[in-house]
Amino acid sequence: MEWLESLWNIVLLSRTEGDSILLGDIVLVVLLLIGAYIFVSALQFFISKRLDSSELHSDVVVVVKRVSFYIIATLVALTVLSILGIPIGVFAFATGAIAIGVGFGAQNIINNFISGWILIAERPIRLKDFIEIEGAYGTIEQVGTRSTRIHRSDGVHMLVPNSKLLENTVVNWTLIDKRIRTTVKVGVAYGSDVKKVADLLEEVVTSHPDILSKPAPEFIFDDFGDNALIFETYFWCDVSGERSLRAIRSDIRFAISEIFEKNQIIVAFPQRDVHLHANQPLSVKMENGD
Repeated sequence: MEWLESLWNIVLLSRTEGDSILLGDIVLVVLLLIGAYIFVSALQFFISKRLDSSELHSDVVVVVKRVSFYIIATLVALTVLSILGIPIGVFAFATGAIAIGVGFGAQNIINNFISGWILIAERPIRLKDFIEIEGAYGTIEQVGTRSTRIHRSDGVHMLVPNSKLLENTVVNWTLIDKRIRTTVKVGVAYGSDVKKVADLLEEVVTSHPDILSKPAPEFIFDDFGDNALIFETYFWCDVSGERSLRAIRSDIRFAISEIFEKNQIIVAFPQRDVHLHANQPLSVKMENGD
């Protein structure tokens, strides 16, 4: 025990105030850091289990875990300084120097860090939200300290700086709810029964399971086109993103094509009538060939 005590009291650093940093203090700090890491990991695991079983949104769970981590990290840092006998005032000069360095060299990092906390606090975007930014579509997977990870519709992961999400226009498709209105347009040949066309469109749209009955779908005779009578239908869907919306529109077009074929409604295609004016009759003959 005497040998262990002498080893514990080995002086590593002496200071003018009379205090010294002992080997035992360093060992105690290391043990404290290891214990704090184990405690934080266990606490976050416990918080995740409890909050995941509740009705809270997943981004709220992330906020609670992150705030608890920073609080515990701050307490551990203060405890370490207390054990080593280092007053906080010693860091006043260093803090000022760091602040100057940050002002010149780390503006973007600090900007993105603060923007990340603003995104977490205001929640204009949340985990699993489907957003559109600069022509890219994707689902929010993680709001990190510096950047936000987005899983695009094509399977690619995109990292966007947090400040960019605050400074640029972001379209959040699922901010309030997942209801999205979309449209399908079709042109039928001149001479078609327009009332029957409208009835067939209504039959197709109202029978699709993913289309909402409220608000009710709308069926518009849009225009007399150059080559077709243009019909357009508007309907609301409960979807999670652009991929689902495109699939629903595809289903509607397949069903329209099938029901039009059964009822002998011709989907129009571009065509032109050519009139030839001549002083004498023109001879026309057909020749075999490619």
